[in-house]
Amino acid sequence: MLSKVTKGFVIAAVAATSIMAADKISGAGATFPAPVYYDWAYNYQKATHTRVNYQAIGSGGGIKQISERIVDFGGTDAPMTPKELAAAKLLQFPAVIGSIDVVVNIPGVADEQLKLKNSVVADIFAGKITMWNDAAIAADNAGVKLPAEKIIVAHRSDGSGTTYVFTDFLSEASKNWKSQFGVGKAIGWATGIGGKGNEGVTNLIKQTPYTIGYVENAYKEKNHLTAATLQTASGKWVSARTANFQEAVKQAKWSKKDSFYSSLVMQNGDKTYPIVAATFILMPKEKAESNEEVIKFFDYAYRNGDAAAVKLGYIPLPVETTNLVREYWAENK
Repeated sequence: MLSKVTKGFVIAAVAATSIMAADKISGAGATFPAPVYYDWAYNYQKATHTRVNYQAIGSGGGIKQISERIVDFGGTDAPMTPKELAAAKLLQFPAVIGSIDVVVNIPGVADEQLKLKNSVVADIFAGKITMWNDAAIAADNAGVKLPAEKIIVAHRSDGSGTTYVFTDFLSEASKNWKSQFGVGKAIGWATGIGGKGNEGVTNLIKQTPYTIGYVENAYKEKNHLTAATLQTASGKWVSARTANFQEAVKQAKWSKKDSFYSSLVMQNGDKTYPIVAATFILMPKEKAESNEEVIKFFDYAYRNGDAAAVKLGYIPLPVETTNLVREYWAENK
């Protein structure tokens, strides 16, 4: 699918403060939702002859470019708080839901075979557990051949909403992580090697044996990576599968008043995958004309893009949520 999109679109920087032409919309930001945005844009152009150029540069870059009014919309996986939105004079709404998988490259270990307690994941990324055959890992993996090899951590090198969501999960899993590292789009990593975007981390995992990293589920599926089995908030083992992602979505509580500021990390339920997140769109309050074009695109995606989202490993927003977003659009014209 992405090869089709590559042929149909020029993903390039757009140095403009508003829509440059009636048939062109520019956006930039999160790499987390990029595959589905590309698919939606491809089909939207076929249906409407309106071109959507989206640069997957990371959530930090997306927030910066929309705050400076360089693009028509920004994409971020780390939702901005109501206070931040007010200061930047921005609107915010969710576009689609995805999950973040903990992925590994351990020769001989199959998808979902490796079990990692959430606290163990935190200790690995904190540099406290450094070997694959460490007793803390081996305790939950009887029968799995764990090598006496050093663990290589792969993380994001850019400002990333995926990192924000992942570190939110680690902070919930470990008091040590919360006190030493906390939550952020960019942090001071204790160990490891960095890759730019979900693509960069994916490539590091694919090319480097004995690595562990975190990527959006669509990148895991497309690249046939190996995911670890994690724990629910109640401590049950849970795999990175669509049905388990949907359990978190069911518990989402959205509010127009807070511009949909919310977290889906570590929701309750014995089958609920712990690292699920919505990804968000940002628009400038004062740009009514360009906002109308952006809204048309995402309204089209809400109406016609669910099948593509599911195929690519995402979870579409519930109809109740998309209707709430439409009310938000109407109230903020």
